[in-house]
Amino acid sequence: MSPIIDPCPSEPAPAAVPSGYRGRFAPSPTGDLHAGSLLAAFGSWLLARAAGGEWWVRIEDLDPPREVAGAAERQLDALANLGLHPDAPVVRQSGRGELYQQAVDRLLAAGRAFACHCSRTDLLASGGIHRQCVARIRRPRPAIRLRVADVCRIEFVDAVRGRQSQDVAAEVGDFVLKRADGYWAYQLAVVVDDAAQGITDVVRGADLLDSTPRQILLQRALGLPTPHYAHLPLVTDAAGNKLSKSDAADPLDLARPLPALRQAWRALGQDSAALERAIGVPGLLAAARDRFDPQRIPKAAISAASHNTVFTIPD
Repeated sequence: MSPIIDPCPSEPAPAAVPSGYRGRFAPSPTGDLHAGSLLAAFGSWLLARAAGGEWWVRIEDLDPPREVAGAAERQLDALANLGLHPDAPVVRQSGRGELYQQAVDRLLAAGRAFACHCSRTDLLASGGIHRQCVARIRRPRPAIRLRVADVCRIEFVDAVRGRQSQDVAAEVGDFVLKRADGYWAYQLAVVVDDAAQGITDVVRGADLLDSTPRQILLQRALGLPTPHYAHLPLVTDAAGNKLSKSDAADPLDLARPLPALRQAWRALGQDSAALERAIGVPGLLAAARDRFDPQRIPKAAISAASHNTVFTIPD
């Protein structure tokens, strides 16, 4: 995997990535694990094991209004039943607010971040992209945004999807680090935690591909290392919608972990014959470690319609 290619003007060179390999799976507790989240978990685990590295789990519980009670515990139980055990204690973002505040304070002091009173309605005329404050009223508690330079194109090489490029100023604008409701934004928390945990390789679903340039820019602003990135194919429903946002996102059948793992293996483009003789979850995972080929991971999204015999709970 390759690091970033072309820095934004006036930005310092990125900090060095730690040696070795440390990946992570970082679900949000907005529901139980489904086919799409299994693909991300299994794919990140396989890439970590193929590199002889570590695999960690982090619960990204930053948005209480969207959380489902007990979902985090059920997600962890599902991972354990699938034999996907992290190499370090599970971390929960809800207890790490002090780290996020320290990062924001540094950015504010350096003039890289600013308080913003703009609402979504205020930004409608600019398509939701913030390039200057146009707030009509002052909020009791403003949001905090990262100041993005007028010319800021971020490029990086994704291990699955190849070279990527985004003009952050034109396509995203000054983005939120702390919301006006007081909750920490995903972009800030994931950058701070990946650095604090020494994550070298971020493996996740392709729905987060367009977040990566923002995270690289924020890493540079904070003087943090930029991990290597690999974005796995999404699992979609018959209409092409991301599975977690559709009615097809049934939770995994924990009574049948082997069929679910085999189906995820095939969805990752791997040779199904490699696991045919595997017995039990430990045997299947051992065979998967030995036969996994990262070069076979597909770029295109995967329809759950062709996988419904495994990826949904049987009647």
